[in-house]
Amino acid sequence: MHEHGKDDYKSRDMFDSLNEKLEGAFRTFTGDGKLTEINVAQSIKEIRRALVAADVNYKIAKEFTDNIKEQALGSRNILSAVKPGEMMVKIVNDELVQLMGGTAEGLNLSGKVSVILIAGLQGSGKTTFSGKLANFLKTKKNKKPLLVACDVYRPAAIDQLHVVGEQIKVPVYSDKGVDSPVTIATDAIVHAQNHGHDVVIVDTAGRLAVDDEMMTEISNIREAISPQETLFVVDSMTGQDAVNTAKAFNDVIDYNGVVLTKLDGDTRGGAALSIKYTVGKPIKFISTGETMETIDVFYPERMAQRILGMGDIVSFVEKAQAQFDEKEAARLEKKIKKNKFDFNDFLKQIEQIKKMGDIKSLMGMIPGMNKMMKNVEIDDNAFKKVEAIIFSMTPEERRRPELLNTSRKKRISIGCGYDIHEINMFVKQFDQMRKMMHNISKNPAALARMSKGL
Repeated sequence: MHEHGKDDYKSRDMFDSLNEKLEGAFRTFTGDGKLTEINVAQSIKEIRRALVAADVNYKIAKEFTDNIKEQALGSRNILSAVKPGEMMVKIVNDELVQLMGGTAEGLNLSGKVSVILIAGLQGSGKTTFSGKLANFLKTKKNKKPLLVACDVYRPAAIDQLHVVGEQIKVPVYSDKGVDSPVTIATDAIVHAQNHGHDVVIVDTAGRLAVDDEMMTEISNIREAISPQETLFVVDSMTGQDAVNTAKAFNDVIDYNGVVLTKLDGDTRGGAALSIKYTVGKPIKFISTGETMETIDVFYPERMAQRILGMGDIVSFVEKAQAQFDEKEAARLEKKIKKNKFDFNDFLKQIEQIKKMGDIKSLMGMIPGMNKMMKNVEIDDNAFKKVEAIIFSMTPEERRRPELLNTSRKKRISIGCGYDIHEINMFVKQFDQMRKMMHNISKNPAALARMSKGL
């Protein structure tokens, strides 16, 4: 199952700080012709500091950098044509991939009805993730999921799951008259079998901290329903606490994989780097926002590239492919080649981009974009001004941007409530973008070369 698929976003990319520090470590090789014990040692020291600052346990950071040092010194005479800094980036990238699990791991969806048990602390994002997973399986895997509300302590949690279910048009099984989560879960599986559902996602109760009662309850549910998959959902913003909680749960219920939520929040990334090493279980999914589409299979190799500032262009392309159809792309290509890309086309692109997830996360997937956007705050309302300006235009103006003279811009300014200076700036930026797209469209070979270099 290797498939890739917020509110105000006010923090930088989760790995920005780590990326900056690692870049500093690689700069220690500037001017050096080869790897030496001296420059490797200096770089290793900076890498270890960077990892610890990212909330990675010192023991893990030490072992990680010891492995890098061994490989770096072992390869210093092998590739004389490769610059030492580039060689070090390659070694660190490969070690990061291994640290986070090596390869992506899918879900076990065997059996006529696959049962997935969701566990975690209160506030970790279990219920929202349950909905996202149901939506993912429904839209990407053509499954017929059933959501099950097993939090018998908080009626609000049951209501929340029903709201999520209605939003994604997936039925929810609950029974507020029953106070046994085991009974609800087992009854739900029978219900699923009788009503043609092939996946059952059981959302369980969480508490503010790990306690014996919660562990006993989740163990009893797991024993009663024998799930194909048990996923532990953890808030990545809690850093080392997330890793410790993940270990505590695994010691009791021996789950199959981890889900990291809130990776778009103000987190240093330590949980993503440490959980596989500490718990021995793979990260299977990451969750980055509130909308139901913001769920991704966790690919260690892509995350490593992102940490090192290489972006995650594969994930970006997959997200784009999921939203853009071929006919629309062909229509758009013709207009771009004729330099006829207009404001209506721009609005359509905005809508598609918004469906792909939060804007800052998308920008982080594009190589080099993190550096460009480092001091720019972008949230999901980033397009509101643009949309307001375009909606204040007449249909003819939207079709023909060249009509926008001074008097028309003044009228648009009054209509949308933005200053004429902002209207002028937007129109100028749009014109520059249109020209750039037109120029690229005339040289497909250059575009192909650029794509390969990303």
